[in-house]
Amino acid sequence: MSSIKEVICICCPCGCHLQVDPENDYNVTGNACPNGAAYGREELTHPTRIITSTVRVEGGLYPRCPVKTAQAVPKEKMTEVMAALDRVTLHAPVRTGQVVLADVCGTGVDVVATRNL
Repeated sequence: MSSIKEVICICCPCGCHLQVDPENDYNVTGNACPNGAAYGREELTHPTRIITSTVRVEGGLYPRCPVKTAQAVPKEKMTEVMAALDRVTLHAPVRTGQVVLADVCGTGVDVVATRNL
């Protein structure tokens, strides 16, 4: 039985269909560029994601402020990060790039605001 995993690359608009062989040192085929090979290996060995969400704001023009992680966080931490964001309430004014939550869930990644409020 084949252990080859199929992954669709999201590095660029091409959306290459990658085949990654974990039994052969994570050899990647189907990529049109070197970024695809790196993405395929990373997706199987240590998947990460940029998280986007909103947090509550008091005293602002809008009741919620869009936020995102400044870098990708491990995929297995996504639920924990979302739960941490649910507990955050900001007070206006909020500036784009302002750190909303530093070192979220011990990942070493900050959550930042993506809109002025």
